[in-house]
Parts: sequence; C-alpha cells; structure tokens
Amino acid sequence: MKMAYPTRLLSALFLLLTINPAHAITPFIGINTNEAVGFDSSVPFSDLFRTAEPFKRSGLTRGNITYDQHGWVKNLNGGQAGTYFVRWLPMGTLPQGNYVVSYEGSGQLNYVESAQLVSRSPGRDIIRLAPDKNNEISAALVIAKSNPDNPVRNIRVTLPGGVCQGNQFRRVQNANACGGKSFLPFEQRSIQNQFNPDYLNFMRQFRTIRFMGMSGITRNDREQSWGQRANINEATWGGHYGERGVPLEVMVSLANTLNANAWFNIPHMADADYMQRYAQYVKANLRPNLKVYIEYSNEVWNPVFSQAQYARREGVRDQLAADPLVAGMVFYGFKSKQMFQIFNQVFNNDRNRLVRVLSGWFGNPALTPHILKAYNVYQQTDLFTVAPYFYAAQDDLLKARNTNDIFKMIETSRHYSINQAIKHLKTHADFLKPYKVQLGAYEGGQHLVHYKTKSKKQHPNPILIAANRDPRMEHAYIKLLNGFKQVGGKLFMAFSSPRANAHFGFWGVKEHINQNPAQAPKIRALMRF
Repeated sequence: MKMAYPTRLLSALFLLLTINPAHAITPFIGINTNEAVGFDSSVPFSDLFRTAEPFKRSGLTRGNITYDQHGWVKNLNGGQAGTYFVRWLPMGTLPQGNYVVSYEGSGQLNYVESAQLVSRSPGRDIIRLAPDKNNEISAALVIAKSNPDNPVRNIRVTLPGGVCQGNQFRRVQNANACGGKSFLPFEQRSIQNQFNPDYLNFMRQFRTIRFMGMSGITRNDREQSWGQRANINEATWGGHYGERGVPLEVMVSLANTLNANAWFNIPHMADADYMQRYAQYVKANLRPNLKVYIEYSNEVWNPVFSQAQYARREGVRDQLAADPLVAGMVFYGFKSKQMFQIFNQVFNNDRNRLVRVLSGWFGNPALTPHILKAYNVYQQTDLFTVAPYFYAAQDDLLKARNTNDIFKMIETSRHYSINQAIKHLKTHADFLKPYKVQLGAYEGGQHLVHYKTKSKKQHPNPILIAANRDPRMEHAYIKLLNGFKQVGGKLFMAFSSPRANAHFGFWGVKEHINQNPAQAPKIRALMRF
C-alpha cells in the first residue's frame, strides 16, 4: 500500500493531531431523517411546498419556461409550470381542513388530483385534499397564468391552523385554542422556522438526529464550494438525487427546537473552505449543550453511490492500494481526517461536544482495519459506525407464501439473519478494540426489499408489508438491539423517520407520522430502549 499522499491534497491537510478520549456517547437510540421529497410521510414542514419537485424537473411542466436563479418561473412563454407538492401519502398523514396556497405576483394556479379548489382570491387560494381510490393523497399545482412583469413566485402550501405563541409542538385550528396567547397561523410563519408540530412531537423522542437524508448528501456531486450549498431562498428543497437538500440553517434550527444532538454529513466534493465554514456556522448557531456528530459523506464504501465511485477513482489514481476498494477506503480515511482536523480547530478541540464518525461496510468487517489505519485516522475518531440490517436473499423472498416464511428466513438465513447480523457486530467490535474506538450504527433494522419489483402489489411486497406490521417484527428488532448493546454498541441510529411503504422498501419505523404506535411494531421496539 502506498501511503504517501500527493502534495496537492496534503496542502489542505492540517497537521493538528488529537488523540480521542473515551468520552460517553449517549443515549442508545437515535433516528435518521428522510430525503426532501413529496412522498416523505414524516412531513417535516408546515409548508408542503418545501419538499415539492422543482418545476423544471416535473412532468407537469410544458413549454419553453424560463426561471430565475432560485427556480421560480420568470416567464411561461405560452406554456405551463406544474409540480406535485405531496405524493402517495397514506390517509391520516395530513390533517383535515382547509390548506392555504399563498403566492406573490399576478396569475392563476390550477390544482390536480387530490387538491380541490375551495375559493380563489388574488395571491391566496383555499384548497382541500381528498384521498384517491387507493386512500392516498397526491396533490399538485399548475401555474396556468403568470404575468412576466410580476410573475407568480414564493408559493406556499400550508397546513390548516397554526400554533400558539411559545408552543411549537401543538397544532391548533384557531386562536380560540390559545387561551389568550398569540395565535401564529402556519401561513404567516417564517421559512426558517416552519416545522410541522406532528413531526416535532415524533422527533423529540430521540436525543440524536442524523441529517444524512434531509441534507441530500447521497449522490450529491454539486456541492464543492460554500456558495453551492442548499440555499434558504430556493423555490423548493425537494427533487431528485443530487439536487435536493434542506439548508444547514434549517437543520440547525430543527436540532435547536428539538434540543437534540445533531449528526451532520459533509458532501464528498466539499473543499476545505466549505468544511470550515460549515463548522463555523454550526459552532455559532447550534445550542452549546448539544453534541455535534460529523461524518464525511455517506456509505463511501457502497459502489452504487457516486461518492464511493469518486473515492475509488481518487484512490486508484494516487495508487493508495492495489485493491480499488481498499484504495477508496484509504482516500475516505484521508478526507475524514482532513474534515476532523478542520472541525477540531473550529471547536477548539472540545471533546465533550465534537464526535468524529467513521463508517464502514457492515457485511465486510475485514475492511474495517483498512479504514481505521488510513493515515492513522483512528487517532482522531470517536465512533466507528456500521449498518446492522437483517433480511433475506432475493430468490428466497420470491418463494415466500406468507409472513411465517419471512420470519423463518430472518431467523435462519445463513448470510442475512438477525443472528448473523449480531455476529458481524461482534467482529467489528473486536476489530475496534486495539484502536480504542467505540462502535455505533449509522443505520439499522429490517432490510426486506425485492429490487426487481415495480409496485407495492407485486409479489412479494404484500407479504413484506404484512411482515413489517406483524407483532413479531417488534421482537426481531428487540433481538437485534439487544445484540448490538451486548457487543458494546453505543448509539443505534434507526432507519428511518416515518415513510410510506413502497416497492423500493419499507424503511420507515412508522408508515406515516400520525400512525398509531399500536400498529407500528418497529417504533414500539425502539421505544423500549
């Protein structure tokens, strides 16, 4: 292995070395946020337009539309610009009542699918959301008319009601519920501070929040310099891989509101100035009592992601190892060390506050020492995390005829059972001991998904949905969590916040933000810890 690194990158590497103390990382269970998309049934914002698809990416947009720098329509040029602001949300996810669509400019909005117009006035429409034949909510708006001299812009689609002054955690319908305190309608709340109370009440159960999903970090090849980060003024923070992402300002505000430790993932293309400015913003604005977890990108070992492909290219080019996978991990260690040292400097080596995270490939424990030894990054690492999932082979899932078959698989599968997951955890823990680095989980839980399916109704998805609702799933999670704790695991970040079932997985610990825990065995298991 060639460990000498090129001068072009060494110049960006600070020389400060800090040996990690074994400081406590608590409590046991945290939660991952979801991506900024219209089908996120955790519904983090009271303004549903925050996670809409960008107009220029939507199938409802037609014609030669021109846009301003933030993604708002400047001129329809005879066409139309439309977007879904919610999609496929299970009934019960959203509150019933009138939703306010407010906007600046002169024009007309029309509504699609679940969205039904109640009344219209300049700059302010009232709509209701009605379920479709699948008992789901999918709603879109279309800018049908817009004056190019005063175009329709700054659109907001806000939940019914609001909150009372001093209590962001309780949604009320009107001022009568505020007992003399000021009533703050959602439509009048600032864009930086407009969280859905239902979301806040769910998330406040967890002391640590991982912002990987919300920040749009996976396959994010756009953010290299600080000026390219997600912007508070963008028309929407939603979209596809590489374009979506909630601004840092909003994530910090959410952590402060929840009084929760914040786990941040830095984009893999970020330069040293980006990292330093990021650290400075967090230090200046996050509550000083809260811990700051920092991780370079997400799953840099995973070849399906562009960040892993980037690391391998860099590692192979600079001859960091003969094996491309190992070369990529050595590069990952280098970039993590660079990031750790920048944050160390900004936070004045505050070991009580800063938690430096490395992550590895759960199914390949032999890779763990390569990551730790890369540029001696272990000396500045506090937590090494993996993703302990249990599941079953793709071919075996196709043979399943009922939930009994599924639970038999996750108990007996040679490679993917809960017992095998616990064995992998033990192997990782043993590898970590000489380096005095603690073990954690950046994700984890069930991983029942068949990747060749195209709908929830296609086999084996109905059985997999039933298995995720089965009381035995609670016991499966308890077994995994007990195993994690017994091998010395310190922090388990469940994956993920409530999200609707889909053919590409059943990842949410609840199916939607307002689902009764009695119907959600995964969240019941987490709450027992």
